[in-house]
Amino acid sequence: MNMKFTGTKKYIATDDLSMAVNAAVTLQRPLLIKGEPGTGKTMLAEQVADSLGKKLICWHVKSTTKAQQGLYEYDAVSRLRDSQLGDDKVHDISNYIKPGKVWQAFTADEQVVLLIDEIDKADIEFPNDLLIELDQMEFDVYETGEQVKAKHRPIIIITSNDEKELPDAFLRRCFFHYINFPDKDTMQKIVDVHYPDIQKQLVKYALDIFFQLRDVQGLKKKPSTSELIDWIKLLLADNIPLELLQNKDIKDNIPPLYGALLKNEQDVDAIQRLAFMMRRQLK
Repeated sequence: MNMKFTGTKKYIATDDLSMAVNAAVTLQRPLLIKGEPGTGKTMLAEQVADSLGKKLICWHVKSTTKAQQGLYEYDAVSRLRDSQLGDDKVHDISNYIKPGKVWQAFTADEQVVLLIDEIDKADIEFPNDLLIELDQMEFDVYETGEQVKAKHRPIIIITSNDEKELPDAFLRRCFFHYINFPDKDTMQKIVDVHYPDIQKQLVKYALDIFFQLRDVQGLKKKPSTSELIDWIKLLLADNIPLELLQNKDIKDNIPPLYGALLKNEQDVDAIQRLAFMMRRQLK
């Protein structure tokens, strides 16, 4: 592939991240992306597909998802029901085979981007159950005897929030990249992508408060990039005066519209207690 991923107008990719994407494409290995929730892991797949002009196929994994579902599902219940009703289509078992996302990616007429999102949500055996299929780019449909082979090897992007360890055998087959949390300069660029005409002073004050919050020790969930974007959207929608943000120290008071940034009562309580203690020390 001659095209290289360098980010898009909607997605700021660091040099390291761009290099990881292009290395995985060159090696024809799945790209395993880890990082804090809200750092743009899922969006990366969308933007890689957009940048390279590829169709995106998304497989969002849940705790109940089985690897087999990504290949195909056989609906034996419907076939039994149709048999009882005397339906003629019961004689062709392929009528009851539903292709999964991996099957769709393998049989696409052009190369696609396949996103396997939040693989760590599933059972610990889930990654191992996909090893051979993703490695050899083929699998068998046992009910029909059909063999499904990839027409074009898809670009595979796998995300993980690191909720559980992934098997070594699976990791060996992936190109790995950890998305570090953006620094202030990178975050400024991300905000500019979403709000190109926003007042620079507002962004500066908002970022100061945001990174102060992230530095508070003991938070159960630190605010993420996506939550910062939501918070700034609310600040703009509610016309929050700059004075409410200027030189704001979270040790003095909790920030306005904090519900966009803090997602549980323990963290809100921690910030309020910190502000209370600091005020007492200043008296």
